[in-house]
Amino acid sequence: MELTTVADDEAVFFDHEQQIRYDSLEPDTDYELHGLEFRTLPRPGELLCRFATVNDVHFGEQMCGVIEGTDIGPTFSVDEGDEPYPEFMNRGAVQEIAAIEPAVVIAKGDLTAVGSDDEYRRFLAVYGDAFGDRLVHVRGNHDSYHGAEFAAFPTQEIVVPGATLAVIDTARTHQVNGSIDASQVEWLDELAVRTDGPVVVFGHHHMWNPDADFRSDDFFGVRPDDAEALLAVFARRSNLVGYFAGHTHRNRSQRIAAGGGARFVEVACVKDYPGSWAEYRVFEGGILQVHRRVATPAALSWTEQTRHMYEGGYAFYAFGHLDDRCFEVSR
Repeated sequence: MELTTVADDEAVFFDHEQQIRYDSLEPDTDYELHGLEFRTLPRPGELLCRFATVNDVHFGEQMCGVIEGTDIGPTFSVDEGDEPYPEFMNRGAVQEIAAIEPAVVIAKGDLTAVGSDDEYRRFLAVYGDAFGDRLVHVRGNHDSYHGAEFAAFPTQEIVVPGATLAVIDTARTHQVNGSIDASQVEWLDELAVRTDGPVVVFGHHHMWNPDADFRSDDFFGVRPDDAEALLAVFARRSNLVGYFAGHTHRNRSQRIAAGGGARFVEVACVKDYPGSWAEYRVFEGGILQVHRRVATPAALSWTEQTRHMYEGGYAFYAFGHLDDRCFEVSR
């Protein structure tokens, strides 16, 4: 039995492929269900809007669990002739996201497997047809590595009731890890200065943490020099409430001292276990992240298989702790 989601009014458990959902819970209240203790999230005032994010959707991918240069397994693919798993995983995510009537849907990178135009067109067909001009997207390293230039939007600003959303392109051609240039840093600094209210920042690559990560230009996320420049903006602009990434295929939240104590978050992928997307509830006095697991029958069947990747260690790595998945976004 896994407690996957806690919000201000609900809790969601999974027992293998069975979803068990409790609605109409009281906010900021202790509960014990199925032998697990938890506390619902607070409800900071009136609900103003909801929006959602996805990442690492990987249209076109045929096999997951592959790490080049190693023979660690197992790997997984669908049977020949069956629908590719990025199709039914993303269709399930779209169906569930549509049900919350989001003001905006942000796809934060790795839209494709190998950056082909056909894969990108398929992403646009699935998400663009569903959400129209509410869809905001930016590339990741899978999209840019082989030289494709689609979704290379350096900065994007979106205003929703109660918050401003800032999306930064961290991907570069032929580069796996992330870069943020001086103009993007200056843009975010200026945006924070002129914005009244919380600013939530999104990019594909996760942040380098000077308190925990080895300093190297080969760091898998945002390169240290670029990360330090962005962290300095967070430190001096208190309305930058958090930075939200994908790339690592895991759920993790950490506070970084050099970033003024703001949250730096990673959300797991859509395409395999746990099959994640994130709901954000914007209230008058705060914002909640509510992690969701795609719960269609096809998605649950697939993610129960793929949780066993990497010699069985993937499930713990990707799922994270409850406070990595569901929390109040605040400084």
